[in-house]
Amino acid sequence: MTLIYQSTRDAQNQVTASQAILQGLASDGGLFTPLTLPEVDLDFDQLKDASYQEVAKLVLSAFLDDFTEAELDACISQAYDSKFDTPKIAPLVKLGNQYNLELFHGSTIAFKDMALSILPHLLTTSAKKQGVDNKIVILTATSGDTGKAAMAGFADVSGTEIIVFYPKGGVSKIQELQMTTQKGSNTHVVAIEGNFDDAQTDVKRMFNDKELGQKLLAHKMQLSSANSMNIGRLVPQIVYYVYAYAQLVKSGDIENGQKINVTVPTGNFGNILAAYYAKEIGLPIAKLICASNENKVLTDFFATKVYDKKRDFKVTSSPSMDILVSSNLERLIFHLMGNDATKTKALMENLVATGEYKLEALRPEILANFVAGFAL
Repeated sequence: MTLIYQSTRDAQNQVTASQAILQGLASDGGLFTPLTLPEVDLDFDQLKDASYQEVAKLVLSAFLDDFTEAELDACISQAYDSKFDTPKIAPLVKLGNQYNLELFHGSTIAFKDMALSILPHLLTTSAKKQGVDNKIVILTATSGDTGKAAMAGFADVSGTEIIVFYPKGGVSKIQELQMTTQKGSNTHVVAIEGNFDDAQTDVKRMFNDKELGQKLLAHKMQLSSANSMNIGRLVPQIVYYVYAYAQLVKSGDIENGQKINVTVPTGNFGNILAAYYAKEIGLPIAKLICASNENKVLTDFFATKVYDKKRDFKVTSSPSMDILVSSNLERLIFHLMGNDATKTKALMENLVATGEYKLEALRPEILANFVAGFAL
């Protein structure tokens, strides 16, 4: 049975994995989200000896089940190759009493490489599967890391153009130079006045602009996204949590089945949401610790059940966490509301209209998975 991805804002807007990846953002402004999670055989007695590529195939074949085995093999082999400086792809390193999953071994030294190395291949494969011969124009907002990783991933990929929007003065100098010096005939970068939330809002607005969409189609072009709004960006992030646990079992640091805590520094909520999905498919996770910086809108949300973006935006040394509107939280809200698109849409509209919403979850047990953290 094919896995169904539904918009968080319209119960009638249901698609397959490849259709969701190709569209990026749902036409109603929602995010495509799995209605049910697939069954995945997480046999860590075997997975402890599996390569990163083998773990990726196990997870991706379950979530992206309208891709053929050959299609996934091609995407994975092209993504996780010598562009990473270690064959382990994501080594796990012990430091004191904790373990650090190193996600910086890709070509741009950002954790976004883990998903953005494979997204271009998933996207172009999806276009072929859906019989689309339009040029795919990737619109992406960035707080720093995503921009360079997305541009590097899509550089000179046939049939695509990528345009990255970043807040002027809101990314590090190194990140700005990485983006503005990116090679590739199809890569473009634009600095905007404002912060990441402004860039992300404008990208969403362009996706929802029907007139713009029609003009692009007239020129045989259509929009998609490389942000974690795209489920093709989010699903590959599940892989490295499964891989990390397998490595802990292999090293003997934990026993198979022993629960672990996972701490994720987060701004747009995509990385920690991937960890939540990993837990939901059977990864033994006790708590998901959502770590925020001074822009602690998520910390406050988990403490009060009120999402309030009406606060001063703080520019810090961790721009990827400098976010007040965490897009991927909408997917968790959707699940908290019992996958009710009408209720989710109402909350998101209230956020736009008033700058906040108060959560009255139908499934409060989901919130019990999360612990909020705050650190400068």
